[in-house]
Amino acid sequence: MENAIKFREKLQRGIVCVGSAVTFSDSAVTEALASILDFVWIDSEHGPLSIESVQGHVMAIKGSDAAALVRVPWNDPVLIKPALDVGAAGVIAPMVCTADDARRLVAACLYPPEGIRGYGPRRPSNYGQVDSRTLCKPANAAIMPIAQIEHINAVNNIEEILAVPGIAAILIGPFDLAGSMGHSGDPTHPEVQRAIDTVIAAARKEKIFVGMGVTDDPRSSESLIRKGVSWICIAPDFMLLLKAAKEFVAAIRSYRASAK
Repeated sequence: MENAIKFREKLQRGIVCVGSAVTFSDSAVTEALASILDFVWIDSEHGPLSIESVQGHVMAIKGSDAAALVRVPWNDPVLIKPALDVGAAGVIAPMVCTADDARRLVAACLYPPEGIRGYGPRRPSNYGQVDSRTLCKPANAAIMPIAQIEHINAVNNIEEILAVPGIAAILIGPFDLAGSMGHSGDPTHPEVQRAIDTVIAAARKEKIFVGMGVTDDPRSSESLIRKGVSWICIAPDFMLLLKAAKEFVAAIRSYRASAK
């Protein structure tokens, strides 16, 4: 919960927070990245991560200032509950398209009476050493339910989604959004960009924090920050690895060519 609070406070102070998505099962990846990032997005939707792997990544963040955000495979309490019980600071739920979807997400993240989360916070309770009577209320205040906006239906319902009490932030998914608009693989299409701008403007009006992923070129984030995106996910672990490797290989081969 401490790192969730730190993440919220950074956003509230107007700090642009930077993170990366983690897909490798080895938690050493997260341990290394957490020393320089504001959040780590642990991807169990598209990454091959078991709940044991997710727990390892969350544990690797302990002692850092980075928040562990877990993207679950679907907006389902059965999938959200274990992510929270291993210590996630926030849950990213895919395909939130309506206000009802948003309400289900919030309910799954919060203990009664605000929600339906079942009690069993193994790691968040320090393995049962925190009194249950003092845990639920601060947990409800700290945990971040994050709605992923990645379908044109969500864009059309964005004001109702943002009005749902408890939604802490949204995450724009440009590729799936493009696909839902008939522009698969082309999130730069003008129609898609207009839809993204609509979502950002609506979220700023409601003072809801907006997140979005960018390419491996840092300059691609500049226009998003100007529009009001406040948390940026840079390239995921595998892309960062390949980018660095390609740069090294290209540089070494150029040295060899110039030496001939």
